[in-house]
Amino acid sequence: MYDVGLSSCGHKLNEEFFEMYQKAGIKLMEVSPKDDEYEEVNYPEIQRLADKYGVKLWSYHLPFWPFTDIDISNKELCRSTLVYLTELIKKASDIGIDKFVIHSSGEPIEDPEERQERMKCAKESLAQLAETAKKLNSTIAVEDLPRSCLGKNSDEVLELISVHDDLRVCFDTNHLLCENPADFVRHVGKKIITTHVSDCDFINERHWLPGEGKIDWQELLQAFKDINYEGVWLYEIGFACPRSIIRNRDLNCEDFARNADEIFNNKPITIFSEHIPGLGMWV
Repeated sequence: MYDVGLSSCGHKLNEEFFEMYQKAGIKLMEVSPKDDEYEEVNYPEIQRLADKYGVKLWSYHLPFWPFTDIDISNKELCRSTLVYLTELIKKASDIGIDKFVIHSSGEPIEDPEERQERMKCAKESLAQLAETAKKLNSTIAVEDLPRSCLGKNSDEVLELISVHDDLRVCFDTNHLLCENPADFVRHVGKKIITTHVSDCDFINERHWLPGEGKIDWQELLQAFKDINYEGVWLYEIGFACPRSIIRNRDLNCEDFARNADEIFNNKPITIFSEHIPGLGMWV
């Protein structure tokens, strides 16, 4: 139904990792380094490995942490942040990556007046980045975010991308804590060009494997069909078990390929985990 992709989620971008993608039939990768490893990325090498193993470098997750250093919505940080992100966009565009996923803010942003100011700054920053990307035949994809971050629902996401015709959306299924995922898809519609697929309990983001949380995957899949979504089904889930759930082993690439097949064909989803009793927002 959709090509299956997987975020690198901070994994070392080495030969073994690309070979795992190939063996599992995963065709697409989002390059997503660890927060402190963006400067270490060897772009020509990952292009070589992608070509060797038949993996398309689908997208690139721009850095967003720590919030005290990187934030396009913070007027004290936006200028330096834009310089840094522009440099990364150029490097990744040179090896053919043409979609750049971005967070519009850090958090917390609870005060309404501050939120309005941060929204204004974020939109100005996004407009500048959209122009940079346009010159490189690339696209900025604004991600929906959880809790008090900017972009916590479809209305805010649409406001953020309204400042430039070329801005698009990365729909993170597990970040949407205050709106039905299918409603988000239908509201944002054709502006969605890529995804971060994972499950949650609607208490907080969890990045669980679909089926481990509360998202109705058949309802969501129907919404994608309704808008004639033409992007990919790209998981953003680490292999290691997070503190918020119990699994009897780490995930592997085959788990994601099987999970996608089960969702696409409405089969029972394979579950090999159990929930932690009394799980709170922060475990």
